[in-house]
Amino acid sequence: MDVPVVNRRGLSDYYPHLMPSVGFGKSSSRVYRCRSETKRYITSPRVAETLVRILRGKRKSCQLFLECNPGPGILTRALLESGAKVIALESDKTFIPQLKSLGKKVNGRLEVVYCDFFKLDPRSRGILTPPIMTSDMLFQYLGIEAQPWSKGAPLKAIGILPPKNERNALWKLLHDLYSCTSVYKYGRVELNLFITEKECRKIMANPQNPGLYQALSVLCQIACGIKLLHTESCLSFGTYTANGQLAKQKHRESLEQNLCFIQLTPHKDLFTGTLTPFNYDVFFHMLRQCFMKRGARLIDHLHSLSPIDAMHILKQIKKNKDVRVIDMYPEDFQNLFETIECYKDDNYKWLYDDFMEDVII
Repeated sequence: MDVPVVNRRGLSDYYPHLMPSVGFGKSSSRVYRCRSETKRYITSPRVAETLVRILRGKRKSCQLFLECNPGPGILTRALLESGAKVIALESDKTFIPQLKSLGKKVNGRLEVVYCDFFKLDPRSRGILTPPIMTSDMLFQYLGIEAQPWSKGAPLKAIGILPPKNERNALWKLLHDLYSCTSVYKYGRVELNLFITEKECRKIMANPQNPGLYQALSVLCQIACGIKLLHTESCLSFGTYTANGQLAKQKHRESLEQNLCFIQLTPHKDLFTGTLTPFNYDVFFHMLRQCFMKRGARLIDHLHSLSPIDAMHILKQIKKNKDVRVIDMYPEDFQNLFETIECYKDDNYKWLYDDFMEDVII
């Protein structure tokens, strides 16, 4: 099943909008404050050239990239020199002038917007002011139109997950992806992200890595093709404070930590089966319940998940009664969900509780 543009959940119906009077390049009376939030930036030309070589190869065409928090613009410049077109979403006003100055030299191939990609479409209600905004306002301003899910990626996004909120950012991206909201309302946006090696190992884990395997692993692997493109030491990046000053690395463990550059490409056939943008929350709930006691037998979880006979479910998915949660591969969990969801002999397939209405972060 393709997910037509018109049938995706529209954020415009229930998310707050930017004030009409607020422009993308203007400030407002409600000033965005980063507080003590720090960000990593690419400050090494060598790293930038490596990424361009990975992402662009020998292409000469004017490929479109959405760069999230480019900061000093080292990667921005390298992308432009390769012939690409870049939309720079920068959340720190300190870097806006130099990015705009760079844009004047490249004949319209660089668009600079005061925006925080990782805070698009917040759940909190109220009036939004840049850099916090909705994806609808951003994409309409940029002239980017929604594409059917079966089409290729409308654009490629590049960024570094926020150091202090890496896990929360991943969960938000997954919710947006499975519900076809936020940037995924516009199609199968490809993400190229730097994340810590620790989190990378978790999202790529399976039963062969039981200590790292978790619900996040299953959700990432079911939704996306995951490629590890490059690994780089944290020493190759600059960390800036909220006032735009280059900060020193404080902790020894952060110096020893590597960042992994991964590519997350949403599967074209993600919604061709039983799973849809309208029942994905049940799939999330099922996984969360299972991994709360990851070493337990699956049959013990089934009694609290569904009124359907647990032994019958196990027989349908071809698993024995002693199979544990951590023995199940991502495709096994998808098969389990589809088996229960498609069960025809019972009006009630899932045991409902208050968690079903919650967004899991």
